[in-house]
Amino acid sequence: MLSLFKTVAFLATVVSATLSTSSLNTDLTILINNDLQGADSKHADSGFILLSKRTFAEAVETCEALGEQLWAPELNLGDIRPNLDYLIFQGATSESTTFWIGAKDGKARAATSRGMMATMDPDERMKALCTHSAPYSTAAVADTSEKWQLTVTSSHQDITGFRDRHSFRFLGVRYAPQPDRFAYSVPFKGNGSAASATGFAPQCVQSGSGGSEDCLFLNIWTPYVPRPESAAKKNKQKPVMFWIHGGAFTGGTGSDPTFDGGNLASRGAVVVVTINYRLSTLGFLALDDGVTKGNYGLADQINALDWVRAHIQDFGGNPDKLTVFGQSAGAGSVRALMASPMAVGKFAGAIMLSNLGGINYGTTYSKYYTIPEEVEVAAKPILKATNCTDAPSQVECLRAVPAATLAELDTVARYIVVDGKYILQDQLRMAGPRQPYELMMGITAEDGAPFISYPKTADRAAYLEAAGFPNLPEHVFPVPEGPDPLANLFNMSSRLATDGIFRCVDQDTAYSGLKKGKFGPVYYYEFDRTYQPAGWPDLAACEPPKSTSHPHGDPSLPYLRCHSGELYYVFGNLARQGLPVRDEADLPFEQFVVDSFSSFARTFNPNPERGLLSARRYEETLQEIEKYGLWMPATPDDMTLRVLQWPTSRRDFGELEQCDALGLGYDYYG
Repeated sequence: MLSLFKTVAFLATVVSATLSTSSLNTDLTILINNDLQGADSKHADSGFILLSKRTFAEAVETCEALGEQLWAPELNLGDIRPNLDYLIFQGATSESTTFWIGAKDGKARAATSRGMMATMDPDERMKALCTHSAPYSTAAVADTSEKWQLTVTSSHQDITGFRDRHSFRFLGVRYAPQPDRFAYSVPFKGNGSAASATGFAPQCVQSGSGGSEDCLFLNIWTPYVPRPESAAKKNKQKPVMFWIHGGAFTGGTGSDPTFDGGNLASRGAVVVVTINYRLSTLGFLALDDGVTKGNYGLADQINALDWVRAHIQDFGGNPDKLTVFGQSAGAGSVRALMASPMAVGKFAGAIMLSNLGGINYGTTYSKYYTIPEEVEVAAKPILKATNCTDAPSQVECLRAVPAATLAELDTVARYIVVDGKYILQDQLRMAGPRQPYELMMGITAEDGAPFISYPKTADRAAYLEAAGFPNLPEHVFPVPEGPDPLANLFNMSSRLATDGIFRCVDQDTAYSGLKKGKFGPVYYYEFDRTYQPAGWPDLAACEPPKSTSHPHGDPSLPYLRCHSGELYYVFGNLARQGLPVRDEADLPFEQFVVDSFSSFARTFNPNPERGLLSARRYEETLQEIEKYGLWMPATPDDMTLRVLQWPTSRRDFGELEQCDALGLGYDYYG
């Protein structure tokens, strides 16, 4: 038994220091049966916090320091066997491993991974299970009070975040000091000070919703925080998913509640990072002065990537197992990172969700302007609007213009350019050696629908001309039949826009990269089930029809699966956003998507390990794979994709005739 002196000495250490894994002398792991239903989950009380080896008295005091107690079956807090089985699957424990649990009849007690309990010598050192009572957070409410806070020393600063029901959350972590306007950001180096990370930092300046020029922050969600001496142990580190938000390079933020990483981190056993980067003219302006070369927002992304690689191990992440992923302009960012010599070797996996390219609005997201081209398209109108055209120094003149004014101009700079450092060529080249990353990519079935206007005329040729699309032969893009001629024309043009802006260029990327040996197997998908975010694009056609039996919409009926409709699923945030499931398939589908995307981050294969699914009782995903087969990659001889619907299915790449007619066939990249 610990002497009274030893017990008091341990307590003094915990109480006198800021609560951290260092002061507690333990790794901290949150494990919970997360079925993505939040507080309504039937597993809501199933969680525990795993501590590193210690004596019984130390285990008691560590749990108390966390505001918890040793877990015990008498507390009736839910089934923890799936979490113990998961530890066995991971190799973190064996079936005979014992854990300290709550005392019984005044005697120190331990339980094995298989649930056998016995009294033990309290001076034995073994892992311990604390209760986990931190509340659920939602998009609207989070309890950040001191009781739940935890401090991590990283980047020469003490960063204090907090835990909720699913993860440790470190929000608004600075990765770069505020840069001079139209200058590249530099890494942030702390000075030993304390930093609060319990709330999001300002978004970057953007039209319509304000923001700050001091905005280069990131957010971290992790299920595991190591003590300093464990941080470098690769076998304990979690894969990292590094999210780059979309928004046309003019809007968006890493703190958007759609991208909250708690569920993805918890259910997927990964560390999730989201970032801010400079937007619009402040992030992408280039001038012909030989100095102002643009790509500041892209450089911010790489700066954030460098910060994460240098420091994420302090938050339980593995910098060598990092996947960059993003949607829309975020996917365009991922593509640019794949093309940038400044990002080579800094990520091991890449996921592009709905990358734009090809024709019309999408072109510049995958094919980059030269600086002179960008000056003509964007810089000259901006200089004229701000009376800076004839200034002795155009850039100094623009630095004097209020940031909000620049963001609200009719013309803004939103283009990645060939600047000679971050981007060397006008597009991602498909020739060359095998790249040092694995690739997953895809689109939603009608990704292009929000990028066209609803027709005001039933004249097909006139409508397409006004929309800037080619008037191809009707047999290539026929107008479907139906009682509403305008709706029929809109459905046809949605197909054309999806092919021209998304499907063709992304399929061509996979095909050419595979044929030329640039990529290994590519896991390609198409979302045929979506859940449209509120407010954008505010198209009734993107919502499934509502009925008495399905008041929130019936996804089994025809509707357009529009741009951004996959995001709630990828992050597992329907319940967290307070959104209803529309039918019996929404929840298992959401679980399957989270399991597949996080599996890619863990193994670079979106098929979760069956042992993991079984251990964690992810039954719906396990049954889906067993019934409908594995997600097979596209290869040079088999251009196949996974249809993400419920149930899932497999088919070949599509719309090949249409892509050829648009000049975006398989020969597009030569």
